[in-house]
Amino acid sequence: MRKVSKLLLVFALLMLLSGLGVKNAYACSLDQQSCSTTYGVGNYIFGSGGSLDTTCSTSYCAAQTLGETSAGLTSSTDYQAYPGFEVNRDPSLQLLVNTTSVNLGVLSTVATATQTATFSVESYLSSGYVIETISPPPSNGVHTLASPSTPTASAVGTEQFGINLVSNLTSCSPAAPANFGANPAQVPSSSYSNGVAATNYSHCGEFLYNNGDTIASSATSSGETDYTISYIANISSVTPAGVYNMNQVLVALPTF
Repeated sequence: MRKVSKLLLVFALLMLLSGLGVKNAYACSLDQQSCSTTYGVGNYIFGSGGSLDTTCSTSYCAAQTLGETSAGLTSSTDYQAYPGFEVNRDPSLQLLVNTTSVNLGVLSTVATATQTATFSVESYLSSGYVIETISPPPSNGVHTLASPSTPTASAVGTEQFGINLVSNLTSCSPAAPANFGANPAQVPSSSYSNGVAATNYSHCGEFLYNNGDTIASSATSSGETDYTISYIANISSVTPAGVYNMNQVLVALPTF
């Protein structure tokens, strides 16, 4: 009797913004515009001139700088700074799930089902971020699909559910079951963004899934990185039939 299984993956979004969106908790003295428990800065405009005081009309306000000497991120092993015109001092972390559902269709013992989904992350004024997947593998309510815990090639006829976050090609070694997926894309370029797939999830043609794994990260503040999750599913001749579902939760955590 032919086994018929339908696998539907639905993304749910959970954002943890610990320490984000909170203004400086330290009370600066009157001659300081920015401070911490150890340091204070009384003039953070370096140029030919400018004003921290806003000039306003009934409709608009403006703060001015003249002769800006530097802009963009500068950092060392312990500190980082963003010099430039009136740089925003509030840290932020943004996670956008662009694909809300994934349907792998009717699975069979003679072919591997593949699909993709995308999400985007950017981080500002932090030491980076990690993205975790917090969900068990697909289940029909009684049986949960087996998932390799280490990077493993797709095997037709073997029960298997897995993901990775890179481009998969039939020319890879091991060969992917199809040409699908994409490597993390830096927007607008690697000069501004630096998110990467986690080591285990960056093998072309190899897949795994562990509930609670970190699947992507950045070691520093980063502009937008667009990630593509590649899914595979295989069943064996003894995989119980039914509709298999998975509510996949992605968690974004800042690092400092």
